Amino acid sequence: MQVAFVGLGRMGGNMARRLIDRGQHEVFGFARDPATIEEAERNGVATADSLEGLVGLFSGGPRVVWSMVPAGAATEETVSTLASLLEPGDVVVDGGNSNWKHSQERAARLRETGIHFVDSGTSGGVWGYEVGYCQMVGGDDAAIAVVAPLLETLSPPDGWLHVGPSGAGHFTKMVHNGIEYGLMQAYAEGFEILQASEFDLDEGAIAHLWNQGSVVRSWLLELLVHAYKDDPNMHEVQGWVEDSGEGRWTLLEAIEKAVPAPVLAMSLIMRFRSRQPDTYSGKVLASLRNQFGGHSVQKAAPGRDIEKAEN
Repeated sequence: MQVAFVGLGRMGGNMARRLIDRGQHEVFGFARDPATIEEAERNGVATADSLEGLVGLFSGGPRVVWSMVPAGAATEETVSTLASLLEPGDVVVDGGNSNWKHSQERAARLRETGIHFVDSGTSGGVWGYEVGYCQMVGGDDAAIAVVAPLLETLSPPDGWLHVGPSGAGHFTKMVHNGIEYGLMQAYAEGFEILQASEFDLDEGAIAHLWNQGSVVRSWLLELLVHAYKDDPNMHEVQGWVEDSGEGRWTLLEAIEKAVPAPVLAMSLIMRFRSRQPDTYSGKVLASLRNQFGGHSVQKAAPGRDIEKAEN
């Protein structure tokens, strides 16, 4: 079947490539970066220089346009423009990490024009082309029936699920990413304890070992094995970890529903901490400890003074 992708970066480009290489699909694409367009064309994607041109590449309907642009303003602009170009019965799929409440609002707006909206929470990262993308899909039955052949090709066996109505896909992916925060933080803390021990441990070998039948084995641990192979002492990576929003939204949902989520809360806070070379709160703690206990206070190293945070 025919499908058009808006956004052909690391995720969108590989998804388009998987559809071409592993299924009977014709893939169109639009992106703003010329280098991205060139790579997509080498992989067999027929490209357009505008959303209008992209929609015009379809030979029939219903047309499926799959958005893989960043959540927020870029997604809103894309969906709003597509709403003016598509016709009743066509389908817009948002495969990005949009807030589920925004997906509900977009679905309601498009429903008034007869256009279907599908929110597909997509997990798989840069490995998705090879192993497939796990997809948590929200929308009405008619829309899911249209996009099901695409989902079958994009996903591994049993790798996609129609989880509920509009918004349910992105809600499920939000919670998925919240869990991911906690898992990653647990691995990070455990391996720091290993590294700090009196033993000369090979952390990469231990990560590999734990994936051989251990109760803590996982794909994340497999990826850590790859990371240790690339950089055994973690010298080439900076300990700066961003959060793209889903962890925050999951925690806010937990607060709203009075669900205790201490692991998620602390893992999110630790991501904030990773962005600070030194902290003002740490300076206050050290000073207080010195005041009542007479403990020495280490002077800050050159260039390590904390800057005022913007948020």
